[in-house]
Amino acid sequence: MAKLMEHPILFLDLLAGALNINIPPHILYTWFIMLLLVGLGLLASRSISLVPAGAQNVFEWIIGGLEDFMVEITGDEGRAFFPFIATLFLFIWVCNLIGLIPGFLSPTSNINTPLSMALCTFVFTHYLGIKYHGAKYIKHFLGPIPWLAPLFFIIEIISHFARILSLTLRLFGNIMGEDLVLAILLLLAGKFLAPLPVMFLAVFTSTVQAFIFTLLAMMYFAASMAHAH
Repeated sequence: MAKLMEHPILFLDLLAGALNINIPPHILYTWFIMLLLVGLGLLASRSISLVPAGAQNVFEWIIGGLEDFMVEITGDEGRAFFPFIATLFLFIWVCNLIGLIPGFLSPTSNINTPLSMALCTFVFTHYLGIKYHGAKYIKHFLGPIPWLAPLFFIIEIISHFARILSLTLRLFGNIMGEDLVLAILLLLAGKFLAPLPVMFLAVFTSTVQAFIFTLLAMMYFAASMAHAH
């Protein structure tokens, strides 16, 4: 059973092997999801109408709701980086969900994928801070008491780098654990449909994890844009 869990049968991995392409599975499935999202986006925008229907309706509902929620947190200024937030949410959401399909892998169950998105979020957070405040952005790290500024600076630097670890491990741990539980249930009681209730729960938790990652990114962006006191 351990071997089956360590080396699942992955459709794209088999295809890549047949074509003599040596690419790690999580990167292979990342590229697949990127192409999938681009294809769905083109499909939804191919025939845009004032009365949305089909794929356009689904995309407008998801993206419109996410944008309204983000503006409540960041204000209208947040619309400038909404494409980053929307892409982040959709990518993580699909990455989480695709692993629930037999023969597919969640790229977010490999620690490198959540780490890469956490690093992008970290860099973009401080880019926004410098863009909105320039050199005065340093005040965000100095605290409210001038004579304690050196201590606050060290604490703030540690806490900001800890965000990378927090974002990475939260997403990676939840999705990897989810995939392992489903794999065990499929091996032990798959023919009795025992995994079905867990799969419905996994769809919910996958969505929640994508939302939490995106929500934290919004809050970090809003904090970097805010005036330091």
